[in-house]
Amino acid sequence: QVQLVESGGGLVQAGDSLRLSCTASGGTFSNYAMGWFRQAPGKEREFVAAISWSGLRKYYADSVKGRLTISRDNAKNTVYLQMNRLKLEDTAVYYCAARIDFSTAYVDRDLYDYWGQGTQVTVSS
Repeated sequence: QVQLVESGGGLVQAGDSLRLSCTASGGTFSNYAMGWFRQAPGKEREFVAAISWSGLRKYYADSVKGRLTISRDNAKNTVYLQMNRLKLEDTAVYYCAARIDFSTAYVDRDLYDYWGQGTQVTVSS
């Protein structure tokens, strides 16, 4: 059973930066495609970014392209989400997710097998 633990969330001002981390345990991290999703109050959980097991394939939601960067360190069992130039609309609970896969990255939340508990990101004006 894979366990995912997110960290790095917090309260920041618009224009600031944050780096979220998600550390996996209980499995072989390099076997997993990883994704970040977010859920704002009253809204559905939406795709943010995804990365393949090798790190060679990355996908981003249009709303975050050029501001957020996903990366991973398989030696540390960790996936990161570097968030720059944060906007008010980035406020949400951010979740990481894992899917056993050796091919590509995935934007569809229903394709992920494991989820973390989430970390809150609040952007104020």
